[in-house]
Amino acid sequence: MKLIMFIALVCMLSTGCSTLAQPQQYKTHTVEKGETVYSIAKKYNTTEAAIYKLNPDAKKGVGVNAVLIIPSVDTINEADIIFKLHRVKRRETLFGIAQLYNVQIDEIKKYNKELYSRELKKGERIRIPTGVKENTTTVISETNTANEGAKHTVLPKETKFGIARKYGITMSELAAMNPNLGESLQIGAVLNVPNVSVLETATIEDEKYDFYEVKPKEGFYRLKVKLGLSEAEIVALNPYAKDGLKDGMILKIPKDSDEVLTENVTVVNLENYINNKTKKRIALMLPFRLNKSVKDSVNTNTELLKADATMRIALDFYSGVLMAAEFAKDHGISVELDVYDTEASETKVVSIIAKNDFDKVDAVIGPLLRKNVEKAASELRNTDTPVFSPLSNKEVKISSNLFQTLPTDEMLQEAMLTYLKEHAQGKNMVLVSDSKKNATKQTILAALDNVKTLSPREKGFLYATDIQGKLDDLRENWIILESEDPVVLSNVVGLLNGMPENYKIRLFTLDKNAAYDYNDVSNVHLAKLGFTFPSVNKSYNYKDKTPFLTSYKNKYGVLPNRYAVRGFDVTYDVLLRLASADDVYDATKNDVVTEYIENKFHYTKKLFSGYQNNAVYIVKYNEELQFEEVK
Repeated sequence: MKLIMFIALVCMLSTGCSTLAQPQQYKTHTVEKGETVYSIAKKYNTTEAAIYKLNPDAKKGVGVNAVLIIPSVDTINEADIIFKLHRVKRRETLFGIAQLYNVQIDEIKKYNKELYSRELKKGERIRIPTGVKENTTTVISETNTANEGAKHTVLPKETKFGIARKYGITMSELAAMNPNLGESLQIGAVLNVPNVSVLETATIEDEKYDFYEVKPKEGFYRLKVKLGLSEAEIVALNPYAKDGLKDGMILKIPKDSDEVLTENVTVVNLENYINNKTKKRIALMLPFRLNKSVKDSVNTNTELLKADATMRIALDFYSGVLMAAEFAKDHGISVELDVYDTEASETKVVSIIAKNDFDKVDAVIGPLLRKNVEKAASELRNTDTPVFSPLSNKEVKISSNLFQTLPTDEMLQEAMLTYLKEHAQGKNMVLVSDSKKNATKQTILAALDNVKTLSPREKGFLYATDIQGKLDDLRENWIILESEDPVVLSNVVGLLNGMPENYKIRLFTLDKNAAYDYNDVSNVHLAKLGFTFPSVNKSYNYKDKTPFLTSYKNKYGVLPNRYAVRGFDVTYDVLLRLASADDVYDATKNDVVTEYIENKFHYTKKLFSGYQNNAVYIVKYNEELQFEEVK
């Protein structure tokens, strides 16, 4: 490579090399980490063949800091350039679009000359240069005998991921080379691909391996945390990754690593990553139901508060939101809060959105009720305004702009099953369930081996001999209790507490439902049994003097309840995500877990849909009757 660069330099400084005598026809490029010849060719709107012709040694690979001669884009006619039409989204910038397509801002302006004199407009379509047609010729004097690209015939078991990996390109690059590429591949289909492949095969060599597409800004450290694979292990499986990772690169990874995709993601304190201190505009939509209040009547409104649980929840949540805004301001983040009363009405939600400008709103928090959240997200979908559902984890119609902040019941159940499977070895597992929990029973039996089962007798009762016959005094007994009947729960919990001390017993459930809150179910007994269950949140310790608890009590005179804490956690997380990225969508791409007073957040994008928080706690009652997280 050094010899080629020396010859090129001599040619450019002399008159003896006619093919390079025109300085405006060529430029140089220093290879950066993660770049390939294909991506460099795309960046300069030229072809790999043109680059290889000027830099023959590049066929053996290009290393970081290598210098390549690049034919100028001016040597290519506009008619030979491949364009992609891009529809400008809300709040998009030229810089962001240039980064998305790996082109220069000036190149976008060159083919969209109106952008020299005005800003982007939401919804307009602009031309993005993504490459050149395969039969394009440059002004290089000698005949170009090399193919501008190669062809790949799809073989059985090959996938788009595998083909992209074979040729060292990303999925988006493969799609750009094959505009008519569908969702699935047909055996025998012929695809356009780069000249040089980096692997011998496009199929997985072993069923133990799978594909992983590198996300934006992911490096080896991030993949170590996410996949549990070191840089050396990744490079050993993917030799072409030795020069660095790039967005969209396809890696071969062991399938076992899928199991740690979320478990080993590090909790990140976004307060340490604030880099965007522009004013954040938040729209808060809550059912204050002010239409029911009476002006200047304290007594009437006090009675209304006592009678209306929804109103009380909204006010508590609002107090937490205000505290989050104050904490954000302490970090230099200015917050503009637009507060709307939805009156718990779907019609009112539609009216609010129709009468107000949400185009510059960074995020909507609320409404609380499921149907109103669905309506708000649907109404704001066209502007890509993110809507955060703060309190409902019921099945919702998740629009592409909807963030479900609470894990679903299915996620809770799966998390508990995973914990039980990981720790079941050496335990005597006993499942106690009633007829209404038959589906859960079948799920547990399918997931766990050697589980003994027990069902209540008539009228929902068990006798001590029923349970004792299933226990083992030589092993720890893990009892899984599945019922929504407070009579069953009270009976079983009481019997377990009355067992002889030589039995080691711990109580679990996949569903801590409202029946556990009945007075007949003793919290003292539950604590003695180390009652363990999945939860969307953990309880804070009121004895802790955290900044939030201290500030809240100083301002309101009481400690916050769970709705006030929820309001703080959800809002503070949204504000910090906005302050650590351009918007919450970009912040979510970083695939981080955040955690605050009682809640943590780990959003993942659902296919063809919105975002779901899948961060779940496994908690248990301790001897102080407090819930503590099980590590």
